[in-house]
Amino acid sequence: MVKLAFGSFGDSFSGTSVRSYVAEFIATLLFVFAGVGSAISYGQLTQGGALDPAGLVAIAIAHAFALFVGVAMAANISGGHLNPAVTFGLAVGGHVTILTGLFYWVAQLLGATVACLLLQFVTNGQPMPTHAVSGISEVEGVVMEIVITFALVYTVYATAADPKKGSLGTIAPMAIGFIVGANILAAGPFSGGSMNPARSFGPAVAAGNFSGHWVYWVGPLIGGGLAGLVYGDVFIASYQPVGHQDYP
Repeated sequence: MVKLAFGSFGDSFSGTSVRSYVAEFIATLLFVFAGVGSAISYGQLTQGGALDPAGLVAIAIAHAFALFVGVAMAANISGGHLNPAVTFGLAVGGHVTILTGLFYWVAQLLGATVACLLLQFVTNGQPMPTHAVSGISEVEGVVMEIVITFALVYTVYATAADPKKGSLGTIAPMAIGFIVGANILAAGPFSGGSMNPARSFGPAVAAGNFSGHWVYWVGPLIGGGLAGLVYGDVFIASYQPVGHQDYP
């Protein structure tokens, strides 16, 4: 059962909420800077050559490490979402209000955009790698993104947002980083392995290229929403009051 709640402006503009938005902005900026930066570095080292298995592994590891750190650094302030699909999945399960979630989205998108603009500046205008499907159709790309984002948000619930588990400390950020790295290895050559509309949005803005960008909103939001619905209904027995940071 969907537990979406609109929320109040007073709650969404409280000091705690504003600090959460700032934390999401900073953590998303640092995550995207490292993740996109690893792809730019690969292009620099290979002189724009095609992505090979070693490059895919390196980029997946960079994303896994960066997300692990990003979630850990923001967890106690904002919950460490760093991803509109994660925020949406948690909203579906009643862990964050719609209004607060929208401000999370703004902070995440701004963080990703600033990260990519900074990368353009510090790399002297190196080409900005954007997400795009390869060897599959855009519809197949959407399905791919649904599956891998479901895995990500399901992991968030299982390791961090399930009230029966309590705090798992560093295990939750580590597991979240690992599933993202694994999913990039699986989906990177096909859909790009985004799982994160903000991660796709920042490079698209910096490059001025939104071709096929809808894939990276529709797929992750459906996948994240389904994960929140399934885990919330099947495994979380009682409704939890709507709040801000539910994990870890």
